[in-house]
Amino acid sequence: METNSYSSVPLNTTTVGSAIKRTTFLRRHRGLLLALLSVLLLLFSLTMAFHAYIAWTLARPHIDPLRSNPAIAFGAAYEDVQFPSLNASSNLSGWYIPSSAGTAASRQTVVFSHGYGGNREEIWVPIYDLAKAAHDMGYNVLMFDYGYVQPQWNVTGGLRESQELLGAVKYAKDRGAEKVFVWGFSMGAGTALQAALQTKDIDGMILDSTFVLEPDTLYHNMKQAANLPKFSQSLVHMFFPLINGVSLNQVPYDKVKETQYSMPIFFIHGKKDLRAPYEMAEGIYQKQKADSGSELWLLENDGHELIYRAHSKSYLQMTTGFLHTLSSAPAQPLKYNKAR
Repeated sequence: METNSYSSVPLNTTTVGSAIKRTTFLRRHRGLLLALLSVLLLLFSLTMAFHAYIAWTLARPHIDPLRSNPAIAFGAAYEDVQFPSLNASSNLSGWYIPSSAGTAASRQTVVFSHGYGGNREEIWVPIYDLAKAAHDMGYNVLMFDYGYVQPQWNVTGGLRESQELLGAVKYAKDRGAEKVFVWGFSMGAGTALQAALQTKDIDGMILDSTFVLEPDTLYHNMKQAANLPKFSQSLVHMFFPLINGVSLNQVPYDKVKETQYSMPIFFIHGKKDLRAPYEMAEGIYQKQKADSGSELWLLENDGHELIYRAHSKSYLQMTTGFLHTLSSAPAQPLKYNKAR
């Protein structure tokens, strides 16, 4: 009698039943599951696209066209000039307003460093009033556009811009300036600090509403536009180099905040500044040597780049006084840096 070589295995009807039910469920709800996965994929794609768009727009702010010129604004003769950045990576355009006075100031130049989203006119301040004040004191004045004003360039958080500012300083020196002072606003002030890390040719700086691009200030500004979660900061950082060709991690913000600079700096900042927290400017000021000639004017109720509009008489008195001190004698501590 032949025997079957295979053992008889009892069928587990419970397991089979469960498998059949799962298969049936998947077949019946396949469309629903695919739809759910599609929605999740769409949400993920939209989130990525949204943060990529933020990274793109941050590097390409809207720039208004020039509206005037020094001759129209305050009757000053000027020259249209062009010069390269220090490393020749970009070419800049600007106005050079030569001094009309035969004084020591005529051998010194004030270079204005405009902020993010603006051009050489810096209408928020407004800069023509300050250019007139410097020119009336006998200084040469250089007003120029950073490269990102041109359509082919984008903002780099001060990396390329610092080379462009150094190119402006070199241009002033080539025109005979024995001393060069930088007057910067917002990101133009932060760019001035980056430039000052790389040169001894800047003899003093006035920095209004200093903005240095670092992770905290980036997120701080993103929060002003929309109530974005914290992870948005990381996504924008990820997309920025992919879209704009430069990483925000290259911005030397820690070095900027920790350096004792070789020139006197006059920091001007409002405690109600919603774009550039005043604690950063205050912290950089506190890093400077007591005898450096650096000063801080900290105002209780003023916002970003709005201090001149609110306190024009005091602003001009203090800034021109600072310039005069730098021009006429070795830097000495001034006496007007009380917070208001």
